[in-house]
Amino acid sequence: MNRTIINAIIPVAMIAGLIFAMPASADDSEAKLKNILNGEHRTPAYQARDQYRHPVETLTFFGIKDDMTVVEIFPGGGWYTEILAPFLKDSGSYYAAGNDPDSHRSFSRNSAARFKQKMEANAVYNQVNITVLAPPAKTEIAPAGTADMVLTFRNIHNWMKGGSVDEVYAAMYKALKPGGILGVVEHRGNPAIQQDPKANSGYVNQDYAIQLAEKAGFKFVGSSEINANPKDSKDHPKGVWTLPPTLAMKDKDREKYLAIGESDRFTLKFIKPVE
Repeated sequence: MNRTIINAIIPVAMIAGLIFAMPASADDSEAKLKNILNGEHRTPAYQARDQYRHPVETLTFFGIKDDMTVVEIFPGGGWYTEILAPFLKDSGSYYAAGNDPDSHRSFSRNSAARFKQKMEANAVYNQVNITVLAPPAKTEIAPAGTADMVLTFRNIHNWMKGGSVDEVYAAMYKALKPGGILGVVEHRGNPAIQQDPKANSGYVNQDYAIQLAEKAGFKFVGSSEINANPKDSKDHPKGVWTLPPTLAMKDKDREKYLAIGESDRFTLKFIKPVE
């Protein structure tokens, strides 16, 4: 499958010698994101992972601007929330579509409670909109057609395992405006190995992930190697969780897996077509 990266550059408009202010440039967004990375609100253990997750480069590739309405799918412990919430606080809107606090599963309830507690502990998060994504019953992650961007980081394998891929993609599609952006990062599988439909290793083949999004109606825009890691052989005893930060093998071969670092990941950009 041949794919190309499309880069759009929108210049400042000049008419009859007048300069009309355009939305914040990529350079402005990049500078603001870099400043946030050093914020006192950030968790030190999360900051240590910047070297693997490349948040500034990733978000810049997706085309984020601070006046956007952005939805993050399953924010977990809030790693990206620590960056997105302050970035969007003054001019944009941030929706964190997480686990169901009323779920019958204790993991979901506890995860939702921890995230809510984190949001209430610091004023930097006082504009965060917490929503629930628990298909099939709860899928309104933001008001329909209002989001400029939906982001998901290392979640596709969970949807595949849980059998909720189609419902999640439908929820993301519904939330986005026509022309809105879907940004995806996921552990990249070995293309020489047929995709396990349950993704039990945690790895997802890049072309397979593109097909899932296209099936839901999204149009592929491009890919980036920002989050690539050629050291990752993708054949570890406990799947992707063998690698840091999980280190599922505990002390066994610990230095070996630390030397590899976090997983090889694809970074994909899609749009919701303008109908």
